[in-house]
Amino acid sequence: MGIVEEAHNVKVLGKGERIIVLAHGFGTDQSVWKYLVPHLVNDYRVILFDNMGSGPTNPDYFDFERYSTIDGYVYDLLAILQELQVESCIFVGHSLSAIVGLLASISRPDLFSKLVLLAASPRFLNDEDYYGGFEREELDQLFEGIKSNYESWCLGFAPMVVGGDMDSVAVQEFSRTLFNIRPDIALSVSEIIFQSDLRPVLGQVTVPCHILQSTKDLAVPVGVSEYLHKNIGSNSIVEVMASDGHLPQLSSPDIVIPVLVRHIRCDINVA
Repeated sequence: MGIVEEAHNVKVLGKGERIIVLAHGFGTDQSVWKYLVPHLVNDYRVILFDNMGSGPTNPDYFDFERYSTIDGYVYDLLAILQELQVESCIFVGHSLSAIVGLLASISRPDLFSKLVLLAASPRFLNDEDYYGGFEREELDQLFEGIKSNYESWCLGFAPMVVGGDMDSVAVQEFSRTLFNIRPDIALSVSEIIFQSDLRPVLGQVTVPCHILQSTKDLAVPVGVSEYLHKNIGSNSIVEVMASDGHLPQLSSPDIVIPVLVRHIRCDINVA
């Protein structure tokens, strides 16, 4: 195993010629895909990894300067694909990693046959003629909550984002992976995510995009998926699923997993 593979806890499962990369969002790790993986391993090679800074990774490897922008995660993704000698893949990215996949595809479109984007947002902050879901004051309160009492913040943030109470298995799972992140890293990553604006580069995307969205997602309003569809430079398709929350692959797997599998297997029909 190479240095990059080891640092990101890379796992390669399954068989088949086509490769699928599953990339998780903030607060989770590769275990967030546990309901999807069994549906893929018989037909694809599946690559799983942990983003730097997530609980299973060594926090000493987290370089605050490298990850001061989303580009740090883009470089990581490209390094993983290079070390594994991947020439082309289907990329499935959730939340933060959906945007990472978009950016990576701009610099290396040859590496991606298509992008499946779950709960993606190019900007969380509201702007003139754009509703991202958050006002500046709300983000300031979010950051202050992480600073003042991270454990308490996790217990409040998890049910709000997942969409459920603390008795929910999905909320408990997200609480666990969220709490495993070192607080200073969680603050840094959340500041980068919630204050980034990737709208200006969407037109540079040339890889086909499948945009999947929950009907009710506190972090990403439904209108954001339509914004992506209209502004991404490549062919794209949107499907709004009858699921709640920002981690529907955990909270509503019976609804979301079949949709994910269908979009992985089927390409966009272009008239």
